[in-house]
Amino acid sequence: MNQEKARSQLFTRRAAFLAGGKLLLLSTLVGRMYQLQIVDSDRYQVLAKDNSISPRLLPPMRGRILDRYGIPLAENDQNYRVEVISEQAGDLKQILAELSRYVPLTDDDRARIILEAKRKQAFIPTIVSENLSWHQVAAVEVNAPDLPGVSIEVGQRRRYTQGRTAAHIIGYVAAVSEDDINGDPILSMPGFRIGKNGIEKQYETELRGKAGQTKVEVNAVGRIVKEIKDEDCRDPVAGDDLVLSLDSDLQRFVQERLASELSASAVVLDVQTGDVLALGSTPAYDPSIFIRGLTLREWQDLSSDPLRPLANKAIAGEYAPGSTFKVVVALAAMKAGLDPSRHVFCPGVYSVGNTRFHCWRKGGHGSVDMWNALKLSCDVFFYDTAMQTGIDNIAAMARAFGLGQPSGIDMPGERRGLIPDSNWKRATYGEPWYPGETPSAGIGQGFITATPLQLAVMTSRVASGRAITPHFRRTTIVGDSDAATASEAPLMDIPAKHFDVVREGMRRVINDAGGTAYRSRIAEPGMEMAAKTGTAQVRHISLSEHLAGVRKNENLPWTQRDHALFIAFAPIAAPQYAVCCVVEHGGGGSAVAGPIVHDIMLETERRNPARVNFAQKLASTTQP
Repeated sequence: MNQEKARSQLFTRRAAFLAGGKLLLLSTLVGRMYQLQIVDSDRYQVLAKDNSISPRLLPPMRGRILDRYGIPLAENDQNYRVEVISEQAGDLKQILAELSRYVPLTDDDRARIILEAKRKQAFIPTIVSENLSWHQVAAVEVNAPDLPGVSIEVGQRRRYTQGRTAAHIIGYVAAVSEDDINGDPILSMPGFRIGKNGIEKQYETELRGKAGQTKVEVNAVGRIVKEIKDEDCRDPVAGDDLVLSLDSDLQRFVQERLASELSASAVVLDVQTGDVLALGSTPAYDPSIFIRGLTLREWQDLSSDPLRPLANKAIAGEYAPGSTFKVVVALAAMKAGLDPSRHVFCPGVYSVGNTRFHCWRKGGHGSVDMWNALKLSCDVFFYDTAMQTGIDNIAAMARAFGLGQPSGIDMPGERRGLIPDSNWKRATYGEPWYPGETPSAGIGQGFITATPLQLAVMTSRVASGRAITPHFRRTTIVGDSDAATASEAPLMDIPAKHFDVVREGMRRVINDAGGTAYRSRIAEPGMEMAAKTGTAQVRHISLSEHLAGVRKNENLPWTQRDHALFIAFAPIAAPQYAVCCVVEHGGGGSAVAGPIVHDIMLETERRNPARVNFAQKLASTTQP
């Protein structure tokens, strides 16, 4: 009996423990459910909502690039592209194989897509193909159920209205590279492109604009259910339109005029304000190929071409300026105290120690002063003038006219050229400047190099007496009622009588019979130009060749021929424009570059808005 009672008590205690345990577990469960469903319900609703809501960036419309008259140089078109999200696609290879039935994909394309998808997070889209036709878009959309993770997106594609004509100026946009990533989320967007060269790169931040943001609710398979609007959503801000000083019609004329040469460049500047009206470089390239993406073969062809079509020779080509540099030597000489009326006898050769320097004219020019030395481009006069002036004085004047340093133009890729002096020689070679090196500097040879843009700046400063800085950006379109007139550059600290000597010498070069550029003169009254020719050697000419007769350019390999240079400003009475042209291995500056500058300057003057408006008013008042 006692045993049965003990067993009963033990059972009762165990049952109580079990019941208590169950009650405790049930209480814990109820409490946890209360915690989740009542106390923390708002928090978990937010978490659940976040799991189904995807924030998405909205790309801004890129700003347009316009010429000085408002003509578009770069604008945007719609671009239909197909993208794939790898985490939704599953077997990416299989999806790409199915997709290739509607959008052509090569084996290389598929390999690229798979590689890009692996580099990204699985939920970030990868571009499969761009610039789809409407037929391809429709085919993908109709077969969407069989293409999980695949979607059609509408973006923008840059279009360059001038093609090759302004390629070196405008540049191009291309896909963002790893080196471009700087933490801005917009740079990680599929298909987003940024400026890689030219004005597109220079003004990238302003042209790009600011990204917007939206939120979309997606279902379990990633399809968009609805768009959500809240305080975090914002519209994208389009990039700013950019107005350039460029005259697109003049730019086309310049580029077409240069096209007859294998490799050449030219610059047209407003000598009062520094506006770049045209800047040509040939051969050029088609910027649209960077929009669709270059093939490996295309890139190899462009980058290995000995004529360097990708190079903007107007700002990055460095050449010995040849006799165009004599205007700087003349100004340096007058500042150093040399009288421009002094005469130097030119027998055709000039000696410094045991070294003989030859004039381009074998028999010499006889006795010449500074005006006629410029007119005839007498080398012996400038050999002697350089020796009397000194290399450091010449270098200082050259830098005052923009040589040997960046011009400050708002474009990437500019080279600085080289203006040597005694300090440079010692720092570079550990040697002093030798007297025998000065005569070559006096005619723009030796160590001296300059870009076509720098020579155009030099010419502008000679023409106007103002320290212009070349630039592309304008604040307004020409002709706007509220447009402010471009401000003139500050005057240079050079005596007016010194400028008068050089300008008169340049006037004689092209307008007086016997001047080295007489054949390229502009005869129209009021449109005459002043000029200076230049022929820069690229090879050493030995004494024996001088004695036997220097070989003509046409008898030399192209790469050993002289560079042809020509600078000019016009009109003489009231200078407004400066032009520089360099023809690589073209031969004589007068014979080759001179006619090009004649045509460019004449076209520039004819296009002068003030002159055109005056002519139109005159015609309207004389009509019956």
